[in-house]
Amino acid sequence: MSDKVVLAYSGGLDTSVAIRWLREAYNLDVIALTIDVGNERDFSAIEQKALKVGAVKALVKDAKELFVNYFVFPALQADAIYEGQYPLATALSRPLMAKLLVDAAREEAASAVAHGCTGKGNDQVRFEVSINALSPGLKIIAPAREWDMTREETINYAQRYDIPVPITASSPYSIDENLWGKSIECGVLEDPWVEPPEEVFTWTRSPDKAPDKPGYIEIGFDQGIPITIDGQELDGVSLIQRLNRLAGMHGVGRIDHLENRLVGIKSREIYEAPAAAVLLQAHQALEAMTLSKDQLRFKQKVAMEYADLIYNGLWFTSLHQDLAAYVQSTQRFVTGTVRMKLFKGNCQVVGRKSPKSLYSFGLATYDKGDQFDQSASPGFIHIWGLPVRTQAQIQGIGDLGKTEK
Repeated sequence: MSDKVVLAYSGGLDTSVAIRWLREAYNLDVIALTIDVGNERDFSAIEQKALKVGAVKALVKDAKELFVNYFVFPALQADAIYEGQYPLATALSRPLMAKLLVDAAREEAASAVAHGCTGKGNDQVRFEVSINALSPGLKIIAPAREWDMTREETINYAQRYDIPVPITASSPYSIDENLWGKSIECGVLEDPWVEPPEEVFTWTRSPDKAPDKPGYIEIGFDQGIPITIDGQELDGVSLIQRLNRLAGMHGVGRIDHLENRLVGIKSREIYEAPAAAVLLQAHQALEAMTLSKDQLRFKQKVAMEYADLIYNGLWFTSLHQDLAAYVQSTQRFVTGTVRMKLFKGNCQVVGRKSPKSLYSFGLATYDKGDQFDQSASPGFIHIWGLPVRTQAQIQGIGDLGKTEK
């Protein structure tokens, strides 16, 4: 009787080939685990394909609510955006998948788990660091890293053994999708000078073909969590799905990013993330209204650390627990509504309101109703400028741009 391995199965090229390869190389019975994080695929067909290719069992887990409530929304509250561009869609899904892989291995009494990541990508780190944190000692196999085949050789292997895959040498894109975004790489995209062909985009219209009239939406937040669109309360999954459609129709959410991978190389990544683009911008606008200046500035530093932590596969760490506790504290009063304008590939904040707003019309206005005491300003300036004035009087300021010797 063979031992069993639970394979994180997407139905794509590498994991489909891995089913046969694991049997040949390790003499293991493969249990294919497909995890639905909003991939919008025919999971019944993927399940049947896994069995046809050689899996002894095929499992499908609907994890959309888990993904949104415990991974996406906490990252949204943190304003987590890697290198200022990437909303971390794929990176956020990996710790959840690792957790479900470990759970399945225990339930199925499997001796190992496997994933389809290559040795050049970030996902291998995210999977394996998370698995080791959750189940130290559980054997991990990475077929695509071990078999040392080029992409063309992998395609040839699949064709030789009649393994159906949605990739050909003429259309070799590697695609990963979930509710929070879609990533596309490989093929012509590996040349950073080449404009992404329109065929790679499936979630967003080309901005030049988007509606000629802007669309407006109002997003309601409760403690940093989006709960309504145009006053209608929606669960997290439905809200993100609706925003993906609405914003995608207006061409919002296309990202062309030359990013620094965890393994030390630069790679060109194309992303589509309509809902993420809108929600992150709306959330930051509401924070600008409800957090103090010092809170905002410190939270920007935390946001960068939080994004790096997610990207680098360190979700199941004490550092994450510490940062998450701070983020939750900052969200106590991030409640209100933000109005967004969607037009020709752009989203723009055009209105915001909150019952906990720190914006005071009476203090901000220059018109009738001004409550600001301008007579206090000279004294404030005197005290504020005291150290500058003192240093200038004693040491001078020298020539601007030069250092005194």
